[in-house]
Amino acid sequence: MNEETRRAEQVLETLKEHFGVPRLVDIGNEPFKVLVRTIISQSTAEVNTRRAYQNLSGKFSITPQELANAEISEIEEALRVAGLYRNKAKILKRVAAQVLEKFNCSLSFIHDLNLEEARARLMSLPGVGPKTADVVLLFSAQKPTLPVDTHVDRVSKRLNLAPRRASYDVVRETLQKLYPSEEYLTVHLLFISLGRKYCKALKPIHAVCPVRNLCPSAET
Repeated sequence: MNEETRRAEQVLETLKEHFGVPRLVDIGNEPFKVLVRTIISQSTAEVNTRRAYQNLSGKFSITPQELANAEISEIEEALRVAGLYRNKAKILKRVAAQVLEKFNCSLSFIHDLNLEEARARLMSLPGVGPKTADVVLLFSAQKPTLPVDTHVDRVSKRLNLAPRRASYDVVRETLQKLYPSEEYLTVHLLFISLGRKYCKALKPIHAVCPVRNLCPSAET
């Protein structure tokens, strides 16, 4: 094990000790529900994402049929607490319609296709970029991919686990080489926890950060 991999492992073990090993308890792993929630989460704080998803699921069954046939104004009203709610309402309605038309009302193909094919199909849907596709693939089908949201990107670069100017795919591939595939979900969730609580975008809280002794940025 080289020094970089050893430090990456130490970071993960420290985060597990500090935050605990995270579990998914919010929406389960049904692909369409994960997709809907992930679209809602774009440019939106977690607390508002959760409220918007709860509002939406209180109004509708989260299925392609129901959202495709829903009134756009009712979807907007459910999503109002989330950022860009009008745009997201349009995207969700279009996504639902395309899942009905292109994929026979199901995203179950993600279980059967290889990672790259499943990823390409998901990314053919409106509003679905690499991160959203990777979240669905990892959370719902346990595919070996590590989604990189803004927190994961920032934490990885500050910890010098990924190059400072790296693109989405370079960060993802770099982290995937550092960690075993069975840890991808844990890495994703714990890096988000670190980013939200300590490794903040504007004012990182170095003094009490649990991985400060492993972080080159804490010295600057």
